[in-house]
Amino acid sequence: MPEDDPGTDPICPLCLRPIPLGARRSRHHLTPKLRGGKGGTVVLLHQICHNEIHASLSETELARSYHSIEALRRHPRIARFVVWVAQRPPEFHSKTPGPRRIR
Repeated sequence: MPEDDPGTDPICPLCLRPIPLGARRSRHHLTPKLRGGKGGTVVLLHQICHNEIHASLSETELARSYHSIEALRRHPRIARFVVWVAQRPPEFHSKTPGPRRIR
């Protein structure tokens, strides 16, 4: 996997910024494990990007319509977030901005 290459920082596929060593990061199952994604594709993201995905979409929505990076980037709230976070340094982290989705 690219994140294992010691010479370069992996790139977050959501915001397209590097994920430097020491930055908060996590792995995201494109199809949630509880919705059939166990053993499926997993991507390395900035923690703030991962938080935004789960603040914006339910597990069911992720499984049905947003199980690819391209689909996630087309979601209106996530698209606004990507524009916003792209202006921050790669190691930036804060609480997820904006209200959480209505459950």
